[in-house]
Amino acid sequence: MNDHFVYDWIERWAQYSPHKVIFKDYQSQKSWTYSEFNKRTNAVALFLLNDLKLKKGDRIAIYSFNRPEHVFLFFACVKSGIIFVPLNFRLAPSEIDVLLYDSQPSVLIYEEAFQEKINKLKFTSEAVKLVGTNLFCDFLHGKIADKEFKETTPIFEKDIVMILYTSGTTGIPKGVMINHRMLFWNSINTEIRLNITSEDHTQNYAPFFHTGAWNVLLTPFVHHGASITLLPYFDPDLILKLFQEEKTTIFFGVPTMLQMIAESSLFEQTDFSSVRYAVVGGAPMPVSLINKWHDKGVFIRQGYGLTEVGPNCFSLHQDDAKRKIGSIGFPNFYISAKITDENGKECQANAVGELCLKSPVVTPGYWNKPEETEKTIIDGWFHTGDMVRRDSEGYFYVVDRKKNMYISGGENVYPAEIETVLRMHPGIKDSAVIGVPDEKWGEVGKAFIILNDAQTTEKDIIQFCIEKLAKYKIPKYVQFVTELPRNEAGKLDRKRLQEIN
Repeated sequence: MNDHFVYDWIERWAQYSPHKVIFKDYQSQKSWTYSEFNKRTNAVALFLLNDLKLKKGDRIAIYSFNRPEHVFLFFACVKSGIIFVPLNFRLAPSEIDVLLYDSQPSVLIYEEAFQEKINKLKFTSEAVKLVGTNLFCDFLHGKIADKEFKETTPIFEKDIVMILYTSGTTGIPKGVMINHRMLFWNSINTEIRLNITSEDHTQNYAPFFHTGAWNVLLTPFVHHGASITLLPYFDPDLILKLFQEEKTTIFFGVPTMLQMIAESSLFEQTDFSSVRYAVVGGAPMPVSLINKWHDKGVFIRQGYGLTEVGPNCFSLHQDDAKRKIGSIGFPNFYISAKITDENGKECQANAVGELCLKSPVVTPGYWNKPEETEKTIIDGWFHTGDMVRRDSEGYFYVVDRKKNMYISGGENVYPAEIETVLRMHPGIKDSAVIGVPDEKWGEVGKAFIILNDAQTTEKDIIQFCIEKLAKYKIPKYVQFVTELPRNEAGKLDRKRLQEIN
């Protein structure tokens, strides 16, 4: 049976709310209603199938800054069964080649600003059609024929919609397969926990090669008939301006983003009365930053997720933001979670183990990597590689990535646990800890600190840690820095930290 209608959300909302705006592109100041957006994505889908001769299962890659073309192409792929592959525009040509050889797209759409990089690609010598983003201008803005899209090949829940490549800071990126089932159940999980309705509005400024841009709020908002303003990049001043002008109700960001917004000169004068809460993921938020937002009436919904699962897996209710600082809360509605030790046995309360997740939002696997898939998904359980604990009340806490752990004097040390303590110090703005070689203990901790207060000394910090941490967890070294290296997703880049002297 063809169940395509379940997943063509645009077509349904074009019937229910044809005159309601779905997207606004801030850069061009152009907006589209659900009806118009449906008509234009139908035209794009027909163009991909009829003119570019693509078929279900073919890949179409896009190498571009954030543009509305991403969204039109994505939903055209949803309708047609073509697989969408957004590429990281910050990567060098040689790095892009790795992704192209892996995904083997039939078409590569690129922004003209990247022509010089495109000329350096080796993959273009293969059987791939190069198409500039300007080709889609008429589909977005010009006159088009109003043709109903009728799929020629049935679409099913396990069909792949998109391949998202992980950041790859520790090796070659892996292509995470996203199917219709994942999108649907992630949307349901998100709506249940965040109370999303068709009256909600947000801005999208995360890069489109990242799951956060697509699946934290954008696809759940579209599924529920809400509206989004697309921004070309992250701009704290502009975001604050739009919060007030557009009456934003929910927004998403990593802690670094919320810190930058809070540091804007416009922060104190901005009217946040329409904002219910901020959805925060990627890292724990410092108490001082939570307080700063709470003082403005914006409540923090700390969460947890990953490209391969959801990504909206856990959520901490705003009422617990301070009482359970550092917690990711409980698993979302249709997600089962367990914590296991090295032998696969479930851990007791407060014991640290690996987080495993089972849900219809788990990826079917990594593109072209069956062995990696088999190692990661065992009996339907996705092994996240994240070390977590669950307290006596059932709240989950991320302790650290398994790979970030170092061993000092035979004891396992998780840097994120120390960083959480360091961020409690009023003189510390941010921190990062890594393990470094030591003749006596094997490895010891080195803390990189960004200060709030220049009067805070290394001695102050060590004494603070002595009062709150076991001896083997206390960093042996402290280095003051002005910034911490982060990857495109805003997450700490520990590999680059190792290079800082």
